[in-house]
Amino acid sequence: MVGKSQKWPGDSSEDSATAAFVAHRNLLFTVAYQMLGSAADAEDVLQETWLRWAGVELDAVQDQRAYLVRITTRQALDRLRTLGRRKESYVGPWLPEPLLTAPDVAEDVELADSVSMAMLLVLETLTPTERAVFVLREVFDVGYEEIAEAVGKSPAAARQIAYRARAHVAARRPRGIVSAAETRDALDAFQRAIDTGDLQNLLDILAPDVVFLGDGGGIAQAALAPIVGADNVARVLTAGLGRTAASARQLAQVNGYPALILRRDGEIDTVVAVRIDDGLVTGLYAMRNPEKLSRVLRETTLSR
Repeated sequence: MVGKSQKWPGDSSEDSATAAFVAHRNLLFTVAYQMLGSAADAEDVLQETWLRWAGVELDAVQDQRAYLVRITTRQALDRLRTLGRRKESYVGPWLPEPLLTAPDVAEDVELADSVSMAMLLVLETLTPTERAVFVLREVFDVGYEEIAEAVGKSPAAARQIAYRARAHVAARRPRGIVSAAETRDALDAFQRAIDTGDLQNLLDILAPDVVFLGDGGGIAQAALAPIVGADNVARVLTAGLGRTAASARQLAQVNGYPALILRRDGEIDTVVAVRIDDGLVTGLYAMRNPEKLSRVLRETTLSR
């Protein structure tokens, strides 16, 4: 399970349409989230999917899972095209909405990689249809006949789109899958460097080409361009995280990878997801846009 599910109309009934929807909703949420990079929009897509599914004559549906995936994919495609227009006027770097994930997701390194900030940013470089085909085929191993139905293409065209998207992602995807143990060791070293404020220790754990991205959405203060290089990123971290008391930093799993939740005056101020490769921090993704932190705030509040 990647995201926590909300209650849906009729969850407690024995109705077969509801039972089918509930059985597949974690899959549907993950499909929508990976296509959109937004948990809030993914939830809206599932609401729309439910409304359409509730009006379907089930006796005419041969494969309920395929039918639900098709509805979700089409709804997500429509929303993805709308979001693309909004992002054109977005202030500063755009990051996916952080999604708290259970520890067992991090142990499944392939699943963790598929929902990581780094991978979702790679998927942003695909066209909406390419993204849908890639997610369905490469992440969920959906057959080409089913994909073709979902995106309104022929199976042959779906294969070509998948080939093109796969090559595009392969040229840009993160460096590779990292074990959970290696990630934990590197994160421990990163935290110690932050706690001590020792610049050299921090430089030792940052990759030379590390990239820091901050998303304030024009609402919260954040860097308006990527910050690249160990020296530059170390200065940003020392100035930012170094002023945050250790008691105001909480470890979490975000998008399958380790993260720090930073609080100011008891409220969540920033979520920093950490990408680690070969024992070094290669990417830092700092979410400060309060509109994208509402889900993390809700789930951390519920877990207390």
